[in-house]
Amino acid sequence: MTETILSLKDATLSLEGNAGRVDILKGISMDVARGSSVGLIGPSGSGKSSLLMLMGGLERATSGQVIALGHDLTTLGEDALARFRREHMGVVFQSFHLIPTMTALENVATPLELAGKIDAFERAKEELKAVGLAERLDHYPSQMSGGEQQRVALARAVAPRPDILLADEPTGNLDASTGQAIMELLFGLQERHGATLVLVTHSPQLAGRCDRIIQLEDGRIVDGDRNQAEAAE
Repeated sequence: MTETILSLKDATLSLEGNAGRVDILKGISMDVARGSSVGLIGPSGSGKSSLLMLMGGLERATSGQVIALGHDLTTLGEDALARFRREHMGVVFQSFHLIPTMTALENVATPLELAGKIDAFERAKEELKAVGLAERLDHYPSQMSGGEQQRVALARAVAPRPDILLADEPTGNLDASTGQAIMELLFGLQERHGATLVLVTHSPQLAGRCDRIIQLEDGRIVDGDRNQAEAAE
Protein backbone atom coordinates (compact mmCIF):
# COMPACT_ATOMS: atom_id res chain seq x y z
CA MET A 1 0.00 0.00 0.00
CA THR A 2 1.33 3.43 -0.98
CA GLU A 3 2.26 5.62 1.98
CA THR A 4 1.14 9.25 1.92
CA ILE A 5 3.95 11.55 3.05
CA LEU A 6 2.25 14.89 2.39
CA SER A 7 -1.45 15.71 2.48
CA LEU A 8 -3.42 18.93 2.08
CA LYS A 9 -7.05 19.02 3.15
CA ASP A 10 -9.14 21.97 1.92
CA ALA A 11 -6.15 24.27 2.45
CA THR A 12 -6.57 27.96 1.72
CA LEU A 13 -4.16 30.88 1.74
CA SER A 14 -5.33 34.49 1.90
CA LEU A 15 -3.19 37.59 2.31
CA GLU A 16 -4.12 41.15 3.17
CA GLY A 17 -2.94 43.65 0.57
CA ASN A 18 -3.40 47.37 -0.01
CA ALA A 19 -6.55 46.65 -1.98
CA GLY A 20 -7.88 44.30 0.69
CA ARG A 21 -7.96 40.54 1.11
CA VAL A 22 -6.49 38.44 -1.71
CA ASP A 23 -7.33 34.74 -1.93
CA ILE A 24 -4.18 33.01 -3.21
CA LEU A 25 -5.14 29.34 -2.76
CA LYS A 26 -8.73 28.12 -2.61
CA GLY A 27 -9.59 24.77 -1.08
CA ILE A 28 -6.57 22.70 -2.13
CA SER A 29 -6.88 18.97 -1.34
CA MET A 30 -4.23 16.50 -2.51
CA ASP A 31 -2.02 13.65 -1.35
CA VAL A 32 1.62 12.98 -2.27
CA ALA A 33 3.01 9.46 -2.03
CA ARG A 34 6.37 8.80 -0.37
CA GLY A 35 9.20 8.60 -2.88
CA SER A 36 7.15 10.02 -5.76
CA SER A 37 7.75 13.12 -7.89
CA VAL A 38 5.05 15.71 -8.53
CA GLY A 39 5.16 18.56 -11.04
CA LEU A 40 3.14 21.68 -10.28
CA ILE A 41 2.30 23.63 -13.44
CA GLY A 42 0.07 26.57 -14.35
CA PRO A 43 0.24 30.18 -15.54
CA SER A 44 2.01 32.90 -13.58
CA GLY A 45 -0.07 33.89 -10.58
CA SER A 46 -1.91 30.57 -10.44
CA GLY A 47 -0.55 29.77 -6.97
CA LYS A 48 2.18 27.22 -7.73
CA SER A 49 4.90 28.76 -5.58
CA SER A 50 2.42 29.58 -2.82
CA LEU A 51 1.32 25.94 -2.75
CA LEU A 52 4.94 24.86 -2.49
CA MET A 53 5.45 27.29 0.41
CA LEU A 54 2.45 25.79 2.22
CA MET A 55 3.89 22.32 1.76
CA GLY A 56 7.19 23.47 3.24
CA GLY A 57 5.63 25.34 6.14
CA LEU A 58 7.12 28.57 4.80
CA GLU A 59 3.61 29.99 4.57
CA ARG A 60 0.87 29.09 7.06
CA ALA A 61 -2.51 28.05 5.67
CA THR A 62 -5.35 30.44 6.45
CA SER A 63 -7.67 27.44 6.89
CA GLY A 64 -7.58 23.71 6.29
CA GLN A 65 -4.72 21.33 7.03
CA VAL A 66 -1.21 20.69 5.72
CA ILE A 67 0.00 17.34 7.05
CA ALA A 68 3.60 16.21 6.48
CA LEU A 69 4.90 12.94 7.91
CA GLY A 70 1.89 12.86 10.21
CA HIS A 71 2.45 16.39 11.58
CA ASP A 72 -0.13 19.13 10.98
CA LEU A 73 2.11 22.05 10.00
CA THR A 74 -0.70 24.54 10.59
CA THR A 75 -0.62 23.83 14.35
CA LEU A 76 3.15 23.93 14.91
CA GLY A 77 4.81 26.97 16.51
CA GLU A 78 7.58 28.75 14.64
CA ASP A 79 10.41 26.98 16.51
CA ALA A 80 8.87 23.54 16.03
CA LEU A 81 8.19 24.32 12.38
CA ALA A 82 11.78 25.42 11.78
CA ARG A 83 13.06 22.27 13.49
CA PHE A 84 10.73 20.09 11.40
CA ARG A 85 11.91 21.70 8.15
CA ARG A 86 15.54 21.31 9.17
CA GLU A 87 15.09 17.62 9.92
CA HIS A 88 12.77 16.57 7.09
CA MET A 89 12.78 19.05 4.18
CA GLY A 90 15.13 20.43 1.58
CA VAL A 91 14.23 23.48 -0.49
CA VAL A 92 15.76 24.73 -3.75
CA PHE A 93 14.78 28.18 -5.00
CA GLN A 94 15.09 29.92 -8.37
CA SER A 95 17.45 32.43 -6.75
CA PHE A 96 20.13 30.32 -5.17
CA HIS A 97 20.07 31.96 -1.70
CA LEU A 98 23.69 31.09 -0.92
CA ILE A 99 25.48 32.98 1.85
CA PRO A 100 27.96 35.19 -0.07
CA THR A 101 30.58 35.27 2.70
CA MET A 102 30.77 31.47 2.90
CA THR A 103 32.54 29.05 0.59
CA ALA A 104 30.64 26.32 -1.24
CA LEU A 105 31.73 23.84 1.43
CA GLU A 106 30.62 26.12 4.27
CA ASN A 107 27.26 26.83 2.59
CA VAL A 108 26.49 23.10 2.44
CA ALA A 109 27.97 22.19 5.83
CA THR A 110 26.31 24.94 7.88
CA PRO A 111 22.76 23.45 7.89
CA LEU A 112 24.27 20.09 8.86
CA GLU A 113 26.14 21.71 11.74
CA LEU A 114 22.95 23.42 12.89
CA ALA A 115 21.28 20.00 12.87
CA GLY A 116 24.04 18.67 15.13
CA LYS A 117 25.76 16.43 12.56
CA ILE A 118 29.33 15.78 13.70
CA ASP A 119 30.36 14.77 10.17
CA ALA A 120 28.93 17.94 8.62
CA PHE A 121 31.96 18.85 6.51
CA GLU A 122 32.56 15.30 5.30
CA ARG A 123 28.95 14.97 4.19
CA ALA A 124 29.14 18.40 2.55
CA LYS A 125 32.21 17.31 0.59
CA GLU A 126 30.42 14.14 -0.55
CA GLU A 127 27.40 16.06 -1.82
CA LEU A 128 29.47 18.68 -3.61
CA LYS A 129 31.42 15.89 -5.26
CA ALA A 130 28.12 14.28 -6.30
CA VAL A 131 27.08 17.48 -8.14
CA GLY A 132 30.46 17.82 -9.85
CA LEU A 133 32.01 20.50 -7.65
CA ALA A 134 34.83 18.60 -5.97
CA GLU A 135 37.29 21.22 -7.25
CA ARG A 136 35.21 24.19 -6.10
CA LEU A 137 34.90 23.53 -2.36
CA ASP A 138 36.74 26.68 -1.32
CA HIS A 139 35.18 29.03 -3.87
CA TYR A 140 32.72 31.74 -2.87
CA PRO A 141 29.38 32.24 -4.72
CA SER A 142 30.77 35.32 -6.52
CA GLN A 143 33.51 33.12 -7.98
CA MET A 144 31.04 30.64 -9.47
CA SER A 145 28.66 30.66 -12.43
CA GLY A 146 24.91 30.54 -11.96
CA GLY A 147 24.85 26.84 -12.77
CA GLU A 148 27.58 26.14 -10.23
CA GLN A 149 25.74 28.15 -7.58
CA GLN A 150 22.58 26.14 -8.20
CA ARG A 151 24.61 22.94 -7.86
CA VAL A 152 25.76 24.16 -4.45
CA ALA A 153 22.13 24.91 -3.56
CA LEU A 154 21.16 21.38 -4.62
CA ALA A 155 23.94 19.86 -2.55
CA ARG A 156 22.85 21.93 0.44
CA ALA A 157 19.23 20.82 0.05
CA VAL A 158 19.96 17.09 -0.15
CA ALA A 159 22.89 16.84 2.28
CA PRO A 160 20.62 16.44 5.36
CA ARG A 161 18.90 13.50 3.57
CA PRO A 162 15.46 15.14 3.58
CA ASP A 163 12.28 13.11 3.28
CA ILE A 164 10.73 15.86 1.14
CA LEU A 165 12.56 17.91 -1.50
CA LEU A 166 10.81 21.07 -2.72
CA ALA A 167 12.07 22.89 -5.83
CA ASP A 168 10.67 26.24 -6.99
CA GLU A 169 11.63 26.93 -10.62
CA PRO A 170 15.20 25.70 -10.00
CA THR A 171 16.24 26.38 -13.61
CA GLY A 172 14.50 29.76 -13.94
CA ASN A 173 17.72 31.83 -13.81
CA LEU A 174 19.78 29.49 -16.00
CA ASP A 175 20.30 29.05 -19.72
CA ALA A 176 18.72 26.03 -21.40
CA SER A 177 21.73 23.70 -21.40
CA THR A 178 22.72 24.53 -17.83
CA GLY A 179 19.10 24.18 -16.73
CA GLN A 180 18.93 20.74 -18.33
CA ALA A 181 22.04 19.67 -16.47
CA ILE A 182 20.59 20.91 -13.17
CA MET A 183 17.38 18.95 -13.73
CA GLU A 184 19.34 15.78 -14.46
CA LEU A 185 21.14 16.30 -11.16
CA LEU A 186 17.92 17.04 -9.29
CA PHE A 187 16.15 13.89 -10.43
CA GLY A 188 19.33 11.87 -9.92
CA LEU A 189 19.73 13.11 -6.36
CA GLN A 190 16.07 12.47 -5.63
CA GLU A 191 16.41 8.89 -6.82
CA ARG A 192 19.70 8.32 -5.00
CA HIS A 193 18.34 9.54 -1.67
CA GLY A 194 14.78 8.25 -2.10
CA ALA A 195 13.29 11.67 -1.38
CA THR A 196 9.81 12.81 -2.36
CA LEU A 197 10.10 15.61 -4.93
CA VAL A 198 7.63 18.44 -5.55
CA LEU A 199 8.70 20.62 -8.47
CA VAL A 200 7.24 23.97 -9.54
CA THR A 201 7.91 24.66 -13.21
CA HIS A 202 6.57 26.55 -16.20
CA SER A 203 7.91 23.79 -18.46
CA PRO A 204 5.52 20.98 -19.45
CA GLN A 205 8.58 18.98 -20.51
CA LEU A 206 10.10 19.13 -17.03
CA ALA A 207 6.77 18.42 -15.37
CA GLY A 208 6.40 15.45 -17.72
CA ARG A 209 9.40 13.80 -16.09
CA CYS A 210 7.50 13.61 -12.81
CA ASP A 211 5.27 10.73 -11.75
CA ARG A 212 2.29 13.09 -11.54
CA ILE A 213 1.32 16.48 -12.92
CA ILE A 214 -0.93 18.86 -10.98
CA GLN A 215 -2.17 21.90 -12.86
CA LEU A 216 -3.27 25.05 -11.04
CA GLU A 217 -5.32 27.99 -12.25
CA ASP A 218 -6.50 30.89 -10.12
CA GLY A 219 -5.56 29.14 -6.88
CA ARG A 220 -7.33 25.87 -7.59
CA ILE A 221 -6.37 22.46 -8.92
CA VAL A 222 -7.89 22.09 -12.39
CA ASP A 223 -7.74 19.20 -14.85
CA GLY A 224 -4.89 17.91 -12.73
CA ASP A 225 -3.80 15.34 -10.20
CA ARG A 226 -2.99 13.12 -13.16
CA ASN A 227 -0.44 10.36 -13.33
CA GLN A 228 1.66 10.08 -16.45
CA ALA A 229 -0.39 7.28 -17.99
CA GLU A 230 -3.50 9.45 -17.76
CA ALA A 231 -1.65 12.49 -19.07
CA ALA A 232 -0.55 10.59 -22.17
CA GLU A 233 -4.06 9.52 -23.14
